[in-house]
Amino acid sequence: MPGLKISPPARGQEDEIPIMRILLYTGKGGVGKTSVSASTALRCADLGYRTIVVSTDPAHSLADSFDMPLGAEPTPITDNLWGQEIDLLHQMEKYWGTVQEYLSALLAWRGLDQLLAEETAVLPGMEELASLLQIVYLHDTGDYDVIIIDSAPTGATLQLLAFPEMARWYLDRIFPIQTKAIQLSRPILRAVTDMPIPEDHFFRTIEQLIRELERMHQLLTDPELSSARIVLNPEKMVIKEAQRALTYLNLYGYSVDLVIVNRVLPADAAGPYFDTWRQTQARYLQMIEEMFSPLPMRLVPMFEDEVVGLEMLRRMAERIYGDEDPTKLYFRGLTQTVEKEGDRYYLRLPLALAPKEAIQLTHAGEELVIHIGNFKRTLLLPRVLAGRQVLGAQYADNVLTVTFAENSQHASQEG
Repeated sequence: MPGLKISPPARGQEDEIPIMRILLYTGKGGVGKTSVSASTALRCADLGYRTIVVSTDPAHSLADSFDMPLGAEPTPITDNLWGQEIDLLHQMEKYWGTVQEYLSALLAWRGLDQLLAEETAVLPGMEELASLLQIVYLHDTGDYDVIIIDSAPTGATLQLLAFPEMARWYLDRIFPIQTKAIQLSRPILRAVTDMPIPEDHFFRTIEQLIRELERMHQLLTDPELSSARIVLNPEKMVIKEAQRALTYLNLYGYSVDLVIVNRVLPADAAGPYFDTWRQTQARYLQMIEEMFSPLPMRLVPMFEDEVVGLEMLRRMAERIYGDEDPTKLYFRGLTQTVEKEGDRYYLRLPLALAPKEAIQLTHAGEELVIHIGNFKRTLLLPRVLAGRQVLGAQYADNVLTVTFAENSQHASQEG
């Protein structure tokens, strides 16, 4: 598929982006993330972009959204659109085969049944991580203008997206020592034990895998190339998880440019039952707007029928994007950053044109509440800050900087 066959619609200067875009949709399980991913992919394809939508969730439901079978390889859906439900067995063999082989041998040596050893050698997260590495391959083929990722539920996705940074530290600090130690001790160990000893190709595989993870991290943290988008419903528990997702995505350098609120009751849903729900949702919608500002928010109604098939997916895309191009950058920059300098931590939050004298902070546990007049924003702090004492706050150059002590004792209640 060399070359762009159909030119996409012209965009304004402020929305210019590279041809390639990677859009990652994440959210709590059951919020309609797959439907939003599928509808976005269909809209991109209708605009002329060569688009592929990929499910990295082990419990695939992408094929159900399109109401057609999808394979382990890119499967044509309609003009300019392909779908893929990644074959985890193939991905595991490709990225983790050597590692699994050694772990299986080690477990069998410990007396575990061979078949059970092979199953146990699949460490938590290996399947999902291997499927995310497919993004690197799809990007490097140059076959697609837009890659849309229907990710696993929020918690699992955040753990996987944080992994490359940890793996890089391991590769730089620990890996060379381990490799050298095994090389030096291998003859001695073989003389005194029949325990399986990892060969050099095992360590080469680990190194290559970590470098692939780093490449994936580079792609997904490039703010001009990739955007994460949070899908949620106007429900308390869902909002809390979405807020935590925003905090951690920002913490690890992933840019979030849009919040999509799905299954909002339409105004014409009549009756006392719906009136109560509408009042509840109105309260939560206001909370979402306060919590996720300055990110733009799109509301998607609860449709009269399930969102399955191309017609319903196009209807959903119309309600999300209107006449907009889904590949545009809706928001540039991180909504918050956390940095450590010396023995202190600094949370920096952009607040354009906020009156300095009107800013008040309240800190309790993992929540930091920012009051600006009648406006309130509640931040869920990452674990590294949740128990630390707030030493003070400063507002300058449209950025609020909150200083936390290194010691986590005696957390402050107010700032």
